[in-house]
Amino acid sequence: MTHTFVLAAATVACLGLPMAAQAQGTIRGAQEGAAAGAAAAGPVGGIVGGAVGAATGTVGGILGVDERPRFRSYVRERHHPSYRYGEDVRVGAVLPSSGVTYYDVPAEYHVRPGYRYTIVNDEPVLVDPHSRRIVGVIN
Repeated sequence: MTHTFVLAAATVACLGLPMAAQAQGTIRGAQEGAAAGAAAAGPVGGIVGGAVGAATGTVGGILGVDERPRFRSYVRERHHPSYRYGEDVRVGAVLPSSGVTYYDVPAEYHVRPGYRYTIVNDEPVLVDPHSRRIVGVIN
């Protein structure tokens, strides 16, 4: 029984890793890893795949580690005004419905379609404009 579980977990981890590597952020990585794991090995696979996907998504984040400095430079070169926000600038924070200007992210940065960026308290952030939730702080 233990042998079967270990084999299933290893198989799911191997199958889920490529999909999870494409994940953008912890939550999305966990969702995609769990789906791939569940499809490959049922509920146990979903648990293992979710953990692998979350870990992979956290490492890469929305922008790849290598792209962050380049994107930050890109944003600074644009000289967009910064929105003053009275709360902590963090992933998960929801920006107000008015007063914030969002900008398109160039395709070369491979950010999920629909995400945009803005500057909040002098920090570039990636935002889901539908929910106004910050999905990435580019520091």
